Order: sequence, then structure tokens, then C-alpha cells
Amino acid sequence: MLRWIIFALFFIVTTFYGFQALKTVTKGNWFHYVFFAIALVIAGNFIVQFAMSSEGRVLSPSKSYAFGFLLAFLSFNLVIIPILLGEDIVRLVLGLYDRLVTTNEKFDIPSRRKFISQIALGLAAIPFTSLLYGMYRGKYQFRVLNYTLHFEDLPDAFDGYKITQVSDIHSGSFDNREKIEYGVELINQQQSDAILFTGDLVNNKTSEMIPWKALFGTLKAKDGVFSVLGNHDYGDYIDWPSPDAKAQNLVDLVELQKEMGYDVLLNESRFIEKDGQRIAIIGVENWGKGGFKKAGDLTKAAAQVTPDDFKILMSHDPSHWEEVVINDDYHYHLTLSGHTHGMQFGIEIPGWIKWSPVKWRYKYWAGIYKELGQYINVNRGFGYLGYPGRVGIWPEVTVIELKKGKSTEA
Repeated sequence: MLRWIIFALFFIVTTFYGFQALKTVTKGNWFHYVFFAIALVIAGNFIVQFAMSSEGRVLSPSKSYAFGFLLAFLSFNLVIIPILLGEDIVRLVLGLYDRLVTTNEKFDIPSRRKFISQIALGLAAIPFTSLLYGMYRGKYQFRVLNYTLHFEDLPDAFDGYKITQVSDIHSGSFDNREKIEYGVELINQQQSDAILFTGDLVNNKTSEMIPWKALFGTLKAKDGVFSVLGNHDYGDYIDWPSPDAKAQNLVDLVELQKEMGYDVLLNESRFIEKDGQRIAIIGVENWGKGGFKKAGDLTKAAAQVTPDDFKILMSHDPSHWEEVVINDDYHYHLTLSGHTHGMQFGIEIPGWIKWSPVKWRYKYWAGIYKELGQYINVNRGFGYLGYPGRVGIWPEVTVIELKKGKSTEA
């Protein structure tokens, strides 16, 4: 109850400042009534979805949209607050000066200046419209990112070998089948030799994937589709009626992927052979630093792999690469991860800037990195979670071509 009281007070204060800017700029009460009506609808829907829902922390599309609209509305008001608050301080100082220094016997605070509120509203419109755009268009703005990585010890038979990586599908969030069909078709269009999925098929429950099973079952590659589990696949973020129900959910998720034609690697490895040579595909269960599940066992997963094998590791959380993989006695040539989503918000202009707030949590958060002669690609994710959109960090299909030759920096 306390957190909802805090939320209500915070929402009221931020809304008050947003209203102050609108009141200074606009004429007529009808616009003010519309503003407050929108505020009540957004706050009411959020409370209904998150406080009164019986599903707990299951993030359904309706819950995600309730959060998304709240986030957009708060961002609008939060941009306005420091500008108007700064103006209030100046107004107060001027009022005190007028009262204490001049002969004015009345304490009058100057009225708000219209152009200040206009500036505040203009700036506030940028994140507001961006977040709305991200909810309706950005989350399905799929892009294909192509990388070519060189390895001196790549087997000759695999020179030019192509891998498509997909990560963080989060099927429980989907709300537009036509757009998802386009994304799946885009993956198949790459015609890679293998497709590697690096975890988070669902938000919490296997049932979320059932409506999408046939569609994602159409993913095909010459050497197969391989997958590992992400932190959301274990059902750790909701309450279950019993431990057995939770365990059965994981069993069902693994079985569902097998029925889709995916080879699920649970701390296991596979070999892809070509012209008498081979590369190893190694898959660990989720391992993440901090409070995330640490079910991944790299030693067990690579038990059948030799030091001389060319190794591609699938590990959902890039913190595993940072904390364990790059310092392991084995040399893991390429690790494929996801998990961060690039926070679904940021700025990326190739060759100039790549920024997202998630960089303060993860050192390796999007794209290709190289450390100690080993590469990692952190996929920005296919789907979305929580905020039902993407701004600046678009959904990604990664295509990596392996080339024989001298290593180059990422």
C-alpha cells in the first residue's frame, strides 16, 4: 500500500507541473480538462493493471501498454519540472528582492513567462512523441546487422560460414502477428548455414509461445536451429501454485522448442562437420552476475570439446562472458549473447555514437566486442519486454560471416 501512496503523490506532483506549463501557454478550460482526463485514465489503467490483476508480474500486452503510456506521460512532465522549477526559484528571488530592497510593501512573485513554458513544452514533446512512436512503430522496425569476423585458426572448410543469431523473442509481449511474420521471414531470408537463438523465448510461461509455435517453427537452416535458455525462460519472475508446476513449465518449454525443430543445448555441445573438419556449438544455461540465475556450467557444456576445436558459445547473459568465459582456459572464439535489449532505448549513429543507459549496468551491451583475442556479439533482441516499444535501439537480426584469415579488431 505504501508504494502506491508514494506513486500517487509522485504522479500528482509531476502532473501539476505539466499542467502549469499548459495553463501558461493555452487559453480555454477545455484543454485543461482534457489534460486531467488523460492523466486520470493513464494512472487509473496502470493501477488496475498492476494492483488489481490476479496474474502478478506476468507482463501481458495490456500491462505493457499501461506501463508504456505511463512512462510517456511521466517523461513529458519530468522534462518540464526542472525548467519550471528553475523559473520558480528565479521568480521567488525576484519577489524577495522587490520586497526587501525596493520600497514595495507587498510581496509579489512575478507571473510565469509564456516563452519559458513554450520551451518546456517543446522539449517535453521530444521524449513523449518518441516513446509513443516506439510503442507503435519502433518495436517492429526490424533491421539486419551484418558482421564479418576473421579467425586465423578457422577450419578451411568453414571459410565463409554464415550464422544468423536471434535473441530475446519474448513472445508473451507480441500484439501484431503480421509484423512478427515479417520478422520471421526476414530471418529465413538470410539463408545462413545455421540459426542460433540465445534465450528468452517467453516472458514467464510456456503458454505464451503456443500461439507462435507454428510460425517460429518455420525457421530453418541447412545445419539446424540451436537454442539456449535465458533468465525469463525459467519462470522465476511469477508465483506458481507449486514447485512442481514451475518445474513442469520448464520441461514443457524445452519440449516445445524441440517440437519446433530447435536443438536445445542445456550445458551441452554439438559439432557441425564439413569436409572432414568441424566446429563446436556450445550452449550453456543462463548465467548472470548479480541476482540472476547461475545455472550455466561452462565446464560441463564443453566436456566433449577439445582445446583445438573452433568454438562458438551461446550464453544468454553477456556478464557471463565478462566474468567467466574470456578468462577460461579454453579459448572461446565467438560468444553469442543477448539479454540487455540495449534497454530498448538509446541513440545509435554508426561511426559516431552508440549510447544507452544500459551501459551503466553492462559493459558489453550491444554489438561486437573483442577481448583477449575472443569476440562476443550482444544481440539487441527480437522482441521487447516491459515498455512495449523501442526508441533508437531497434529489434535486431544478426548475421555473422566467419572468414579464414588474420584477426581484425571489432
